[in-house]
Amino acid sequence: MNRKTATEAYALKVSKKQGEKAIRLASRLGLLDKHLGIIKEGDFLFIPLVQKPIPRQAEEFRKSLVDSKTVVQKFTVRTHQPKTALDLAVKSLPSHLVPLFPRSLDLIGEIAVVEVPSELNNYRNLVGEIILKTHKNVRTVLAKSGAVKGVRRLRQYEVIAGQHKTGTVHKEHGCKFFLDIEKVYFSPRLSYEHLRVASQAKEKETVVDMFAGVGPFSILMAKMHKDIKIYAVDVNPDAVRFLEKNVIVNGVLGKVVPILGDIRKVVKERLRGTADRVIMNLPETAIEYVDIASEALKPEGGVLHYYEFTKGPDTLDSAKKHLAEALNEAGRKVHEFSAARIVREVAPFEWQVVLDAIVK
Repeated sequence: MNRKTATEAYALKVSKKQGEKAIRLASRLGLLDKHLGIIKEGDFLFIPLVQKPIPRQAEEFRKSLVDSKTVVQKFTVRTHQPKTALDLAVKSLPSHLVPLFPRSLDLIGEIAVVEVPSELNNYRNLVGEIILKTHKNVRTVLAKSGAVKGVRRLRQYEVIAGQHKTGTVHKEHGCKFFLDIEKVYFSPRLSYEHLRVASQAKEKETVVDMFAGVGPFSILMAKMHKDIKIYAVDVNPDAVRFLEKNVIVNGVLGKVVPILGDIRKVVKERLRGTADRVIMNLPETAIEYVDIASEALKPEGGVLHYYEFTKGPDTLDSAKKHLAEALNEAGRKVHEFSAARIVREVAPFEWQVVLDAIVK
């Protein structure tokens, strides 16, 4: 919280009607004291000054402002807390470690997720407390303590500040997502992708979301379109449990159909040849599922939203080549790539990319 103390300082007393003009003039003359607040008393304002005006400055006030006076006034001084996490890090960490302080974090509901460099291991809790103090909506700070692993795309975390919890409610594009980040995969950095893909769907389409998680693609798409059917599939029981809750909470029951199971088995048993559009957000291994995505598409074809991690200078061309070859092997062809973009950098010289492919 801010600490308040009183001090006396020179002030410019003017009528309220002249307040804006007086503030601009005091600022132009280099006299405005920005550390003190302006005082209102009746029909007058007291504008704090850093010093008593010299004759030339006093003359400027007299010429420009009717009945202005320079007086001594008691003001309240506010000592503000540092505004950013980096400001507080500068005050709290040894100077040689400040450049290592994390500059980015993921905000998922009331949880902040941060990657703490090994050099700051002895200061992990301090890093967490700094983030907690400078992000008013954060209740828990988690440090990544392992890589994303397995088909469920889970990782381990360590609580370094705040409440000991990993469950939260994340809000995005007017949707609410209940989730537990230790049990399900969720990335707020894909917010734009969720909106971009959802916006492309058309009325009366059937969509298969192959790796749906808690539903960020499916639920937003259903909320944006009146007449649409989305089969949201995931192999993680925890993800599907949250997905089922999120479907109800967001009012898309009947438009989004949650399905627990391996996508290969689900498509072969229930969804073969049904989809106008398929979402393939499993960048680690999506290439291995192109054949089953092709099987899910209607015989006449449809749209694939395909995600991949790629390295090297020709990232988009490389991804296009991978997808085209995999589709050819599955008996399909790319009619055209309607979009190809880098989503984000995930490591030095490694990117997540997305291709929107119109498939015949």
